[in-house]
Amino acid sequence: MGKRGVKGEISGREKAAVLLISLGPEYSAQIFKHLNDEEIEELTLEIANMRKVSPDEKERILDEFYQICIAQEYISEGGINYAKDVLEKALGSQKAMDVINKLTASLQVKPFDFARKADPAQLLNYIQNEHPQTIALILAYLPFNQAAQILSALPQAKQSDVAKRIATMDRTSPEIIKEVEIVLERKLSSLVNQDYTSAGGLESIVDILNAVDRGTEKNIMDTLEIQDAELADEIRKRMFVFEDIINLDSASIQRFIKDVDNNDLTIALKGATEEVSEVIFANMSKRMAEMLKEDMEFMGPVRLRDVEESQQKIVNVIRSLEEAGEIIIARGGGDEIIV
Repeated sequence: MGKRGVKGEISGREKAAVLLISLGPEYSAQIFKHLNDEEIEELTLEIANMRKVSPDEKERILDEFYQICIAQEYISEGGINYAKDVLEKALGSQKAMDVINKLTASLQVKPFDFARKADPAQLLNYIQNEHPQTIALILAYLPFNQAAQILSALPQAKQSDVAKRIATMDRTSPEIIKEVEIVLERKLSSLVNQDYTSAGGLESIVDILNAVDRGTEKNIMDTLEIQDAELADEIRKRMFVFEDIINLDSASIQRFIKDVDNNDLTIALKGATEEVSEVIFANMSKRMAEMLKEDMEFMGPVRLRDVEESQQKIVNVIRSLEEAGEIIIARGGGDEIIV
């Protein structure tokens, strides 16, 4: 059994074991279904080694669990501030803080959580006149489809500036996040974990740009090419990856195959998923497919670096063909926000 602290306090794992024993095998089995293997192993070991627990201690643990459940319910319905108010009235300030603090780490309350439920057009009204950095911070925390709609509806002059700020965003302190939330006249909990929060970055702007309409994407990327060619290149490389070929229509696949070097295609397919290989082979003649398969077999093992390089060359061909309007890469964001 896990060692106790200096004060002999029961550990979290021991409390969980007591709770499961108290609930009985039927309910405990249902809880186990929601745990990962490591958690199941740890709890099983704890239960197996569990000493006798006094009725008082058992009662205290069950009561603590009950209080946490109530707080969780209040938080899901009315926000952490509401939960804090209710718990303070029920348990007093110190006890309320103890319960809430136990929850905040596991709840993973996200900044701007209220904005996720808001209509994009309403959010646009709220933020369109804010500083581009403020807009970037908010969009970085929103689901990419929602962020894409807002980014598409911003004035063109602002789109690339905001996109660049999202792409180069690293970590933001809780104080700054709080200030931006106040600008939106909405509050999240002051009890939120004070760790620096990561949002934004290349993957974030790529997800957003993949969901915007083609016109917005082109405007942003063209501007970034002038302002920061290296950043634009990094974004472009991530916007359509080799595995996305399965989302292309047959005509587009057949079109890019014509422009791709056969040696690159052979090397790329050596490291491709079965799904990608099947869709490519299905869109070429039987004779060409057989030749490629023979070449792949004859080639033997290839380095991962070579596979990635060839796959990127094919992606570049696909992007060039899309730029020329010869193939279409499906993307969202077709509907603009009308204010």
